Amino acid sequence: MQIRRRQDEHERCNAMTTDIAGLSELVGVHLGYTDWRVMSQERVNQFADATDDHQFIHVDPERAKDTPFGGTIAHGFLTLSLIASVGQQLLRLRDAKMAINYGLDRVRFPAPLPVGAEWRVGAEISQVDEIKGGAQIKMLVTVEVKGSEKPAAVAESLSRVYG
Repeated sequence: MQIRRRQDEHERCNAMTTDIAGLSELVGVHLGYTDWRVMSQERVNQFADATDDHQFIHVDPERAKDTPFGGTIAHGFLTLSLIASVGQQLLRLRDAKMAINYGLDRVRFPAPLPVGAEWRVGAEISQVDEIKGGAQIKMLVTVEVKGSEKPAAVAESLSRVYG
């Protein structure tokens, strides 16, 4: 089992690469960060349409100017969904045939993710447990906002990988 960083032509950030058996060696290891991206109003509006959550603080820039946020913000659940990019950008398992989101433990939204702000996701593997046919991975995942002292989201994410 070999653990290394790899940069594919289809990804810009370095991914930690190992196999399922090598995951336990990564407990306590910070995997790094995804690339910075900008939260767009279009993305927020699409999420609002998909979830039927059209609260004005998300979809009405004029009205949201008069709130403590000073403009529209991403939904908390949209912000949480951004952690899905971790498995695709920060960790590669050579022998995984399938990976699924298994759930979340503690989730918090310490600060908003404003529309127009840059964000990225960082992750650290905190626990690996053997399961039938694979492993369960617990990661501490943080959605950071450039220039903000507090993250937009912090969650313990559970994934299951099967070989």
